Amino acid sequence: MAPTNAPTHVIAHLSDTHFLAGRAKLYGKVDTDSTLARALMQLERSGIRPDALVFTGDLTDLGEADAYTRIRALVEPAAERMGAELVWVMGNHDARGRLRVELLDQPGTEEPVDRVFDLGGLRLIALDTSVPGFHHGELTSGQLDWLRDELRTPAPHGTLVALHHPPIPTTLPLMPILELQEQELLADVIRGTDVRGILGGHLHYSTTSLFAGVPISVAAATCYTMDLSAGPDHLDGLGGGQSFNLVHVYPEQVVHSIVPVGDYEVINSFPTEVVRRIEALSPEGQRDAFSRHAPTAG
Repeated sequence: MAPTNAPTHVIAHLSDTHFLAGRAKLYGKVDTDSTLARALMQLERSGIRPDALVFTGDLTDLGEADAYTRIRALVEPAAERMGAELVWVMGNHDARGRLRVELLDQPGTEEPVDRVFDLGGLRLIALDTSVPGFHHGELTSGQLDWLRDELRTPAPHGTLVALHHPPIPTTLPLMPILELQEQELLADVIRGTDVRGILGGHLHYSTTSLFAGVPISVAAATCYTMDLSAGPDHLDGLGGGQSFNLVHVYPEQVVHSIVPVGDYEVINSFPTEVVRRIEALSPEGQRDAFSRHAPTAG
């Protein structure tokens, strides 16, 4: 029986990998390669075949050529196996010239890395909010004009915008000065268009909000995450809590789900044969069967 609630598109949203050259550990502790490899393995294991893998910036920590070639060597084969478009977004730790050369096979120019992708009628716009030499985010008047022109014509399934600096507040110490500046200018461009979701990174923790009436979903980093409970005098990164997001696009909704990265104990599950039988039933029959076969703890 064909599912009645199947999404039109699925996006895997990852962020802030922060690779270093020579497979050096970030801050001498974080094995960035292993965590990302684990995330990709979990995604492939799931059987989900995303339309795109979207990485919302800070692909490298220092913009080194070797770091770009290594992340490409890890991610590109996985994207090919899953049949997914690969979307790299610029972050404040990235270098435009090296990213263009090592990931996009383009000349190493310093123009903003803004691109448009057609994912079977779902438009995805990768927007470069980086400011070379700084960690806060900005969009030039030229970028805003370009985005306005792109959005004048609606896409069949609407538009997602992917950027590094999410246009939302953060209460972590020091982080507000690293936010996207003049956010109201971007809001004026997006408001009333077919933009259905904004995907961001930069914060190293998962969060959601609204911006110009559009939902925003921020994916936590795969390298390390920020401790929101550390207290007002602390800005602490943790070696845990890494995750990536799944974005399911439906005709009337977009659903963002957080997937923890790690090897955890399975405490209960449905037997495969029960799952198959339930899937074959009508929605009413599925509800009855689920009630009868629901696993119990203990």
